[in-house]
Amino acid sequence: MRKNQDRVEVESSRIRRFAVQCLTAVGVLLGSLGGSLSAQSQPTPSASSTLKSEQLPNASAPGGTGSINGTIIDKDGAVLEGAKIVLTSGAFSAELESGSAGAFDFTTVPSGPFELTISAPGFASQTKSGTLQAGQDYIVPEIQLVVATTIEINVTQTREEIAEQQIHVEEQQHLFGVIPNYYVSYVPDAAPLNVHQKFQLGWKFTVNPVAFVTAGAFAGIEQARNTYSGYGGGAQGYVKRFGAAYANFVSGTFFGDVIFPSLLKQDPRYFYKGTGSKKSRLLYAMAHGVICKGDNGHWQPNYSSVLGSLAAGGLSNLYYPAANRNGIGLTFQNTAIGLGGSAIGGVVQEFFLHKVTTHSHDE
Repeated sequence: MRKNQDRVEVESSRIRRFAVQCLTAVGVLLGSLGGSLSAQSQPTPSASSTLKSEQLPNASAPGGTGSINGTIIDKDGAVLEGAKIVLTSGAFSAELESGSAGAFDFTTVPSGPFELTISAPGFASQTKSGTLQAGQDYIVPEIQLVVATTIEINVTQTREEIAEQQIHVEEQQHLFGVIPNYYVSYVPDAAPLNVHQKFQLGWKFTVNPVAFVTAGAFAGIEQARNTYSGYGGGAQGYVKRFGAAYANFVSGTFFGDVIFPSLLKQDPRYFYKGTGSKKSRLLYAMAHGVICKGDNGHWQPNYSSVLGSLAAGGLSNLYYPAANRNGIGLTFQNTAIGLGGSAIGGVVQEFFLHKVTTHSHDE
């Protein structure tokens, strides 16, 4: 009885193993047939579809493409035209400017993380970032630029330093390279001189060797004509005439170009015009004796020249011979000569001396 049961179990086991093997074989066969049918049902890509794919920008980019757009405004909410927007997305980059409505629009941008950098003159730059999905029209929230708060420090020269440089150039100005031509500025908007600079220019002008030579020449002419006969003749008369001529030069310079300009805040220099019609330049030059530029940059009556001529004329009564003094008459005579000389000097400066003045274009 026991042997019969064992024989039944063995047979059952063999039947089960055979059934499993049969089922496995059927599964493999069906799988193979299904793959063949699937491969046969797929169409072969045509040449026209391949060409179409190549014509689409970034069609082969992983994940596809999309677009990114937005609007730029200023701190007051007004649209900002001409703002620069730089887009970077991996190896892809593009750049454009916002239009008249402050809008921008990037198309065919590869999907994935991106970054926008927005900048405009006078505004602080901003950076915006996001992630673009394939086929997405990504709208960036309104971007508001604020005014830049950068502190700019400019190191500039003081007015006195600029004036010092300018009069240094004027002290190099010489007619034919010899005769001083200090009291003319070829810079129309030259910086005004302070008191020290006015004295500096006047001092250097009066102690220049040419001033002594000129006074000596005038004394010689007066000696030859026996002008101011009260001085007498000979060497003694020449020395007196030389002293008077040089005293006139020094007093005229210091009263008219140093002392009164310092007190009244006026500029003693002649400012070369060089432009306009000849008539306008002539009238401008002739007015030099009665019109000058103030230290504030405005034109005004030349009180310094008038008062300087009066003071120098009055002082001359102290050293002219008694026989040649006529009191107030001599004073006003010398004043008129001084003003006339300023007018003539302005005309000569405007039309002739510029051409023969060295270092007149250094500024």
